[in-house]
Amino acid sequence: MRIDLHTHSTASDGTDTPAELVRGAAAAGLDVVALTDHDTTRGHAEAVAALPAGLTLVTGAELSCRLDGVGLHMLAYLFDPDEPELARERELVRDDRVPRAKTMIGKLQELGVPVAWEQVARIAGDGSVGRPHIAEALVELGVVRSVSDAFTPDWLADGGRAYAEKHELDPFDAIRLVKAAGGVTVFAHPAAVKRGQVVPEAAIAELAAAGLDGVEADHMDHDPATRARLHGLATDLGLLATGSSDYHGSRKTCVLGEFTTDPEIYGEITRRATGAFPVPGAGGRPSA
Repeated sequence: MRIDLHTHSTASDGTDTPAELVRGAAAAGLDVVALTDHDTTRGHAEAVAALPAGLTLVTGAELSCRLDGVGLHMLAYLFDPDEPELARERELVRDDRVPRAKTMIGKLQELGVPVAWEQVARIAGDGSVGRPHIAEALVELGVVRSVSDAFTPDWLADGGRAYAEKHELDPFDAIRLVKAAGGVTVFAHPAAVKRGQVVPEAAIAELAAAGLDGVEADHMDHDPATRARLHGLATDLGLLATGSSDYHGSRKTCVLGEFTTDPEIYGEITRRATGAFPVPGAGGRPSA
């Protein structure tokens, strides 16, 4: 089995619609794909409706968190999307995205960059606006060469000249809320130092003690030595070690299935989940 447990669609900051994403996952030879848009489950229904036969969908979300001033992302799988407390927290994060984006745009304008809210809103479309959309605007304007080049201290990285904070969950609260909603939590790309500051391994141990289920060890932002270290850490802490592409369509260079999760680990995730269940493809329906 080929299993990719971290992808994004136009419901947040990917460039493929949910329907396009699941069809692309099947074409890439995946057996299982998770749709984990940032702080939203809005793309799930479209993905389920278009799900090709032979592909299983894991519903999820990537939750925005912050610990001691350091941003981190928590992958949540197979939780009940209607559980009220977790739904309320996701809504708070989403509602803060627009004012945060406008603040960052204002900072960029002060730095002499002629970016406008209308441009960023056009790029975001129906998705939850975020830094990748602003980064794409900088690419359009010729300020940077690529989206990744915008995530530096000069521009949009945590603490960068144009950075602005948003409402984010405490990761210990995120673990508690996801567990109460019947879901499973995996710390996304925990050692992606190229994105900015990361939490220390001691903090991962504390999260594990609080009920964290796993760490995303195999990821494009982890070099081979880091991946090996995270696998060892997962073993030491009794955590599941997953692998994923973090696919964003054309917004990033990674491809579906670039890294995958061991079927035994996937089986354990599904065994622990009680809030929702993986959805087997029944052939899907063609897009309009």
